[in-house]
Amino acid sequence: MTDVDLAAEKYEKHREAGEILAQVRNEAADRLEVGTGYLEISQWAEDRIRELGGEPAFPVNVSVDHEAAHGAAGPDDDRTVGEQMVKLDIGVHIDGWLADTAVTVDLSGNDELKTAADEALDAALDAVEAGVQTGEIGAVIEDVIEGYGYNPVVNLTGHGLGHWEQHTEPNVPNRSIPGGATLEAGQVVAIEPFATTGTGKVNEGATEEIFSLEREGSVRNREARQALNQITEEFRTLPFAARWLDVSRPGMALRRLKQQDIVHGYPVLQEAEGELVSQREHTVIVTEDGCEVTTRL
Repeated sequence: MTDVDLAAEKYEKHREAGEILAQVRNEAADRLEVGTGYLEISQWAEDRIRELGGEPAFPVNVSVDHEAAHGAAGPDDDRTVGEQMVKLDIGVHIDGWLADTAVTVDLSGNDELKTAADEALDAALDAVEAGVQTGEIGAVIEDVIEGYGYNPVVNLTGHGLGHWEQHTEPNVPNRSIPGGATLEAGQVVAIEPFATTGTGKVNEGATEEIFSLEREGSVRNREARQALNQITEEFRTLPFAARWLDVSRPGMALRRLKQQDIVHGYPVLQEAEGELVSQREHTVIVTEDGCEVTTRL
Protein backbone atom coordinates (compact mmCIF):
# COMPACT_ATOMS: atom_id res chain seq x y z
CA MET A 1 0.00 0.00 0.00
CA THR A 2 1.40 3.42 -0.98
CA ASP A 3 1.79 6.39 1.36
CA VAL A 4 -1.13 8.03 -0.44
CA ASP A 5 -3.30 4.98 0.17
CA LEU A 6 -2.28 4.87 3.83
CA ALA A 7 -3.14 8.55 4.28
CA ALA A 8 -6.52 8.06 2.62
CA GLU A 9 -7.26 5.09 4.87
CA LYS A 10 -6.27 7.11 7.97
CA TYR A 11 -8.67 9.93 7.12
CA GLU A 12 -11.48 7.54 6.29
CA LYS A 13 -11.08 5.99 9.74
CA HIS A 14 -11.09 9.44 11.34
CA ARG A 15 -14.31 10.19 9.43
CA GLU A 16 -15.90 6.87 10.36
CA ALA A 17 -15.06 7.45 14.03
CA GLY A 18 -16.54 10.95 13.79
CA GLU A 19 -19.77 9.77 12.18
CA ILE A 20 -20.31 7.14 14.88
CA LEU A 21 -19.44 9.65 17.57
CA ALA A 22 -21.80 12.34 16.31
CA GLN A 23 -24.69 9.88 16.38
CA VAL A 24 -23.86 8.59 19.86
CA ARG A 25 -23.35 12.10 21.26
CA ASN A 26 -26.74 13.26 20.01
CA GLU A 27 -28.52 10.13 21.21
CA ALA A 28 -26.84 10.26 24.63
CA ALA A 29 -27.72 13.94 25.06
CA ASP A 30 -31.35 13.17 24.22
CA ARG A 31 -31.42 10.42 26.87
CA LEU A 32 -29.97 12.59 29.62
CA GLU A 33 -32.48 13.93 32.16
CA VAL A 34 -32.80 14.51 35.88
CA GLY A 35 -32.43 11.10 37.53
CA THR A 36 -30.24 9.53 34.84
CA GLY A 37 -27.41 7.54 36.41
CA TYR A 38 -23.79 8.40 35.65
CA LEU A 39 -23.00 4.72 35.14
CA GLU A 40 -26.20 4.16 33.15
CA ILE A 41 -25.52 6.87 30.54
CA SER A 42 -21.81 6.02 30.35
CA GLN A 43 -22.32 2.32 29.75
CA TRP A 44 -25.13 3.00 27.29
CA ALA A 45 -22.95 5.35 25.21
CA GLU A 46 -19.93 3.04 25.30
CA ASP A 47 -22.04 0.03 24.30
CA ARG A 48 -23.69 2.06 21.52
CA ILE A 49 -20.26 3.00 20.14
CA ARG A 50 -19.34 -0.68 19.92
CA GLU A 51 -22.72 -1.55 18.41
CA LEU A 52 -22.08 0.96 15.59
CA GLY A 53 -18.63 -0.47 14.86
CA GLY A 54 -16.27 1.71 16.88
CA GLU A 55 -14.46 1.52 20.18
CA PRO A 56 -14.52 4.10 22.98
CA ALA A 57 -11.37 6.25 22.77
CA PHE A 58 -11.70 7.07 26.48
CA PRO A 59 -14.32 6.62 29.20
CA VAL A 60 -17.38 8.82 28.81
CA ASN A 61 -16.87 11.97 30.85
CA VAL A 62 -19.88 13.08 32.91
CA SER A 63 -18.85 16.37 34.51
CA VAL A 64 -21.43 18.49 36.31
CA ASP A 65 -21.76 22.11 37.41
CA HIS A 66 -18.30 23.40 38.48
CA GLU A 67 -16.55 20.31 37.08
CA ALA A 68 -15.04 20.99 33.66
CA ALA A 69 -13.53 17.63 32.70
CA HIS A 70 -12.58 14.10 33.76
CA GLY A 71 -15.73 13.42 35.74
CA ALA A 72 -16.51 9.75 35.15
CA ALA A 73 -18.51 6.88 36.57
CA GLY A 74 -16.83 4.39 38.91
CA PRO A 75 -17.42 0.61 38.90
CA ASP A 76 -20.39 0.71 41.30
CA ASP A 77 -21.37 4.35 40.83
CA ASP A 78 -24.88 5.11 42.08
CA ARG A 79 -24.82 8.87 41.41
CA THR A 80 -27.62 10.37 39.35
CA VAL A 81 -27.86 13.65 37.47
CA GLY A 82 -29.80 16.42 39.17
CA GLU A 83 -30.87 19.88 38.04
CA GLN A 84 -27.32 20.54 36.93
CA MET A 85 -25.19 21.67 34.02
CA VAL A 86 -23.92 18.39 32.57
CA LYS A 87 -20.99 18.00 30.17
CA LEU A 88 -20.77 14.79 28.13
CA ASP A 89 -17.32 14.33 26.58
CA ILE A 90 -17.10 11.23 24.40
CA GLY A 91 -14.47 9.73 22.11
CA VAL A 92 -14.40 7.01 19.44
CA HIS A 93 -11.53 5.33 17.66
CA ILE A 94 -11.29 3.07 14.63
CA ASP A 95 -8.01 1.14 14.74
CA GLY A 96 -6.53 3.93 16.87
CA TRP A 97 -7.69 6.82 14.65
CA LEU A 98 -9.73 9.14 16.83
CA ALA A 99 -12.64 11.53 17.03
CA ASP A 100 -13.46 13.58 20.13
CA THR A 101 -16.60 15.59 20.89
CA ALA A 102 -18.47 17.16 23.79
CA VAL A 103 -21.85 18.72 24.45
CA THR A 104 -23.42 20.50 27.39
CA VAL A 105 -26.89 19.43 28.47
CA ASP A 106 -28.23 22.17 30.69
CA LEU A 107 -30.72 20.96 33.29
CA SER A 108 -29.90 23.87 35.61
CA GLY A 109 -31.69 26.74 33.87
CA ASN A 110 -28.51 28.49 32.68
CA ASP A 111 -28.97 28.23 28.93
CA GLU A 112 -26.93 31.34 28.17
CA LEU A 113 -23.73 29.81 29.55
CA LYS A 114 -24.28 26.77 27.32
CA THR A 115 -24.93 29.05 24.36
CA ALA A 116 -21.66 30.90 25.00
CA ALA A 117 -19.63 27.70 24.53
CA ASP A 118 -21.74 26.60 21.54
CA GLU A 119 -21.30 29.90 19.70
CA ALA A 120 -17.62 30.15 20.61
CA LEU A 121 -17.08 26.79 18.91
CA ASP A 122 -19.04 27.83 15.81
CA ALA A 123 -16.96 31.01 15.52
CA ALA A 124 -13.71 29.07 16.03
CA LEU A 125 -14.62 26.59 13.29
CA ASP A 126 -15.23 29.49 10.91
CA ALA A 127 -11.69 30.71 11.65
CA VAL A 128 -9.92 27.39 11.05
CA GLU A 129 -7.85 26.95 7.90
CA ALA A 130 -4.29 26.13 6.97
CA GLY A 131 -1.94 28.99 7.85
CA VAL A 132 -3.99 30.33 10.76
CA GLN A 133 -2.22 30.56 14.09
CA THR A 134 -3.88 28.91 17.05
CA GLY A 135 -3.65 32.16 19.02
CA GLU A 136 -6.05 33.72 16.53
CA ILE A 137 -8.57 30.93 17.14
CA GLY A 138 -8.19 31.46 20.88
CA ALA A 139 -8.94 35.16 20.42
CA VAL A 140 -12.17 34.33 18.58
CA ILE A 141 -13.23 31.95 21.37
CA GLU A 142 -12.41 34.49 24.07
CA ASP A 143 -14.29 37.29 22.31
CA VAL A 144 -17.49 35.27 22.02
CA ILE A 145 -17.45 34.00 25.59
CA GLU A 146 -16.60 37.39 27.09
CA GLY A 147 -19.34 38.91 24.94
CA TYR A 148 -21.80 36.85 26.97
CA GLY A 149 -20.27 38.12 30.21
CA TYR A 150 -18.42 34.91 31.08
CA ASN A 151 -14.78 33.82 31.15
CA PRO A 152 -13.09 31.18 29.00
CA VAL A 153 -11.28 28.44 30.91
CA VAL A 154 -7.72 29.40 30.08
CA ASN A 155 -5.83 26.36 31.37
CA LEU A 156 -7.74 23.87 29.22
CA THR A 157 -7.16 23.74 25.48
CA GLY A 158 -8.15 22.03 22.29
CA HIS A 159 -5.58 19.60 20.92
CA GLY A 160 -4.36 17.50 18.07
CA LEU A 161 -5.37 13.86 17.74
CA GLY A 162 -2.76 11.24 16.82
CA HIS A 163 -2.72 7.50 16.23
CA TRP A 164 -3.57 5.94 19.60
CA GLU A 165 -2.92 9.41 21.09
CA GLN A 166 -5.75 11.49 22.48
CA HIS A 167 -3.71 14.67 23.06
CA THR A 168 -0.99 15.77 20.65
CA GLU A 169 0.23 19.06 19.21
CA PRO A 170 -1.02 21.59 18.37
CA ASN A 171 -2.72 22.97 21.46
CA VAL A 172 -5.61 25.31 20.64
CA PRO A 173 -6.07 27.87 23.43
CA ASN A 174 -9.40 29.23 24.60
CA ARG A 175 -8.02 32.76 24.87
CA SER A 176 -5.91 35.12 22.80
CA ILE A 177 -2.18 34.40 22.95
CA PRO A 178 0.65 35.82 20.84
CA GLY A 179 1.14 33.61 17.81
CA GLY A 180 0.85 29.98 18.73
CA ALA A 181 1.21 27.04 16.37
CA THR A 182 0.36 27.47 12.70
CA LEU A 183 -2.30 25.07 11.48
CA GLU A 184 -1.40 22.85 8.53
CA ALA A 185 -3.65 21.15 6.01
CA GLY A 186 -4.27 17.54 7.01
CA GLN A 187 -3.98 18.04 10.75
CA VAL A 188 -6.73 16.46 12.85
CA VAL A 189 -7.64 18.78 15.70
CA ALA A 190 -10.24 18.87 18.47
CA ILE A 191 -11.43 22.38 19.32
CA GLU A 192 -13.19 22.67 22.68
CA PRO A 193 -14.21 25.98 24.24
CA PHE A 194 -15.10 26.03 27.93
CA ALA A 195 -17.10 28.96 29.33
CA THR A 196 -17.45 29.61 33.05
CA THR A 197 -19.07 31.91 35.58
CA GLY A 198 -15.85 31.60 37.58
CA THR A 199 -12.38 33.06 37.18
CA GLY A 200 -11.43 30.83 34.24
CA LYS A 201 -8.90 28.54 35.92
CA VAL A 202 -9.58 24.94 36.86
CA ASN A 203 -7.79 22.92 39.52
CA GLU A 204 -7.47 19.23 40.27
CA GLY A 205 -10.12 17.69 42.50
CA ALA A 206 -9.71 14.73 44.83
CA THR A 207 -11.34 12.02 42.72
CA GLU A 208 -10.15 10.17 39.61
CA GLU A 209 -11.81 7.42 37.63
CA ILE A 210 -9.83 7.75 34.39
CA PHE A 211 -6.32 6.34 33.89
CA SER A 212 -3.78 5.69 31.16
CA LEU A 213 -0.52 3.85 30.64
CA GLU A 214 2.54 5.88 31.61
CA ARG A 215 5.28 3.39 30.75
CA GLU A 216 5.97 -0.28 30.27
CA GLY A 217 6.85 -2.22 33.38
CA SER A 218 6.48 -5.46 35.29
CA VAL A 219 4.62 -6.22 38.51
CA ARG A 220 4.64 -9.25 40.79
CA ASN A 221 1.01 -9.11 41.91
CA ARG A 222 -1.13 -11.41 39.76
CA GLU A 223 -4.17 -9.12 39.47
CA ALA A 224 -2.05 -6.07 38.72
CA ARG A 225 -0.17 -8.06 36.07
CA GLN A 226 -3.46 -9.24 34.55
CA ALA A 227 -4.75 -5.65 34.49
CA LEU A 228 -1.53 -4.41 32.88
CA ASN A 229 -1.75 -7.05 30.16
CA GLN A 230 -5.27 -5.91 29.33
CA ILE A 231 -4.25 -2.24 29.35
CA THR A 232 -1.30 -2.72 26.99
CA GLU A 233 -3.16 -5.02 24.61
CA GLU A 234 -6.61 -3.41 24.55
CA PHE A 235 -6.24 0.27 25.46
CA ARG A 236 -2.55 0.87 24.65
CA THR A 237 -1.88 4.55 25.40
CA LEU A 238 -5.55 5.63 25.36
CA PRO A 239 -7.34 6.50 28.63
CA PHE A 240 -9.43 3.79 30.28
CA ALA A 241 -11.76 3.37 33.25
CA ALA A 242 -11.27 1.20 36.29
CA ARG A 243 -14.64 -0.37 35.50
CA TRP A 244 -13.27 -1.61 32.15
CA LEU A 245 -10.71 -3.87 33.81
CA ASP A 246 -11.49 -7.59 33.84
CA VAL A 247 -10.09 -8.25 37.32
CA SER A 248 -11.92 -8.87 40.57
CA ARG A 249 -10.32 -5.90 42.39
CA PRO A 250 -9.59 -3.17 39.84
CA GLY A 251 -8.98 -0.53 42.53
CA MET A 252 -6.26 -2.59 44.15
CA ALA A 253 -4.65 -3.43 40.79
CA LEU A 254 -4.57 0.23 39.81
CA ARG A 255 -3.08 1.30 43.13
CA ARG A 256 -0.19 -1.12 42.61
CA LEU A 257 0.35 0.08 39.04
CA LYS A 258 0.25 3.71 40.15
CA GLN A 259 2.74 3.05 42.95
CA GLN A 260 5.23 1.92 40.31
CA ASP A 261 4.40 4.85 37.98
CA ILE A 262 3.20 2.44 35.31
CA VAL A 263 -0.19 4.13 35.03
CA HIS A 264 -1.33 7.61 36.00
CA GLY A 265 -4.73 9.00 36.83
CA TYR A 266 -6.66 12.03 35.59
CA PRO A 267 -8.22 13.87 38.54
CA VAL A 268 -11.47 15.73 37.98
CA LEU A 269 -10.70 19.28 36.81
CA GLN A 270 -12.95 21.85 38.40
CA GLU A 271 -13.71 25.51 38.93
CA ALA A 272 -14.50 26.92 42.36
CA GLU A 273 -17.45 25.33 44.15
CA GLY A 274 -20.67 27.13 43.24
CA GLU A 275 -19.51 28.21 39.77
CA LEU A 276 -20.68 26.65 36.51
CA VAL A 277 -18.78 25.46 33.43
CA SER A 278 -20.09 24.70 29.94
CA GLN A 279 -18.25 22.92 27.12
CA ARG A 280 -18.64 22.21 23.41
CA GLU A 281 -16.24 20.30 21.16
CA HIS A 282 -15.84 19.11 17.59
CA THR A 283 -13.06 17.30 15.75
CA VAL A 284 -11.92 18.74 12.42
CA ILE A 285 -9.57 17.94 9.58
CA VAL A 286 -7.80 21.17 8.62
CA THR A 287 -7.99 22.03 4.89
CA GLU A 288 -6.34 24.72 2.77
CA ASP A 289 -9.42 26.93 2.89
CA GLY A 290 -11.28 25.83 6.02
CA CYS A 291 -11.96 22.55 7.77
CA GLU A 292 -14.00 19.37 7.57
CA VAL A 293 -15.94 18.74 10.78
CA THR A 294 -15.93 14.98 11.31
CA THR A 295 -18.22 14.97 14.38
CA ARG A 296 -21.19 16.75 12.84
CA LEU A 297 -24.06 14.81 11.29
